[in-house]
Parts: sequence; structure tokens; C-alpha cells
Amino acid sequence: MLWTIFVILLVLWLLGVVSSYTLGGFIHLLLIIAIAVLLIRIIQGSPPA
Repeated sequence: MLWTIFVILLVLWLLGVVSSYTLGGFIHLLLIIAIAVLLIRIIQGSPPA
């Protein structure tokens, strides 16, 4: 499930970069949060959900 959210946020971020959408800053923030959660799970060695 985490990978699905990560991929969705990545796609939304890329769309925001390409289209310069007004929510670009919000999408960047969500992407940073998703990457942080992903890294924490990898470092902790949690099994993928």
C-alpha cells in the first residue's frame, strides 16, 4: 500500500512540475513526506505493506 501511495504521489508531483499547477507546493510537500516515510520503513526493516 505504501508503494501505491508513493507512486501516486510521484505521478502527481511530475504532473505538477510539468503543468505548473497551483497546488505544486502542496504536492511537493506530500512527495517529501512519502519519501521520508519510505526511507524510515526501509531503515527500520519493516516488511512492505
